[in-house]
Amino acid sequence: MRIISLLLCLSFSAYANNQPEANLSAGKDKATLCFACHGNNGRAVMAEYPNLAGQNEAYLRLALAAYRDGHRQHTVMAPMAQGLSDQDIVNLAAFFASLPQTNTAGTATATPDL
Repeated sequence: MRIISLLLCLSFSAYANNQPEANLSAGKDKATLCFACHGNNGRAVMAEYPNLAGQNEAYLRLALAAYRDGHRQHTVMAPMAQGLSDQDIVNLAAFFASLPQTNTAGTATATPDL
């Protein structure tokens, strides 16, 4: 089990270190479509949608890339992510991660089911 954990950490580290620099403003601009489900400023309007505000940036990057690349299936998220570039993913993840975390809106949380 430790070997698997170590390999996951090493592969994640390599992935994280090869990402372009984030642009929060571009992330905010791109996020306007996300607000329909995940709420303004990343606070979900309905309990079945996760709050994205304050989520872990690396997790958001991996999740969006998995939706885009077909490794993670969701009837809404997969098509939404298909048009995202690597830079878009970096910008969106950084934007949502930069927002203050809250528990006042949706009760769902992002789940690491990659």
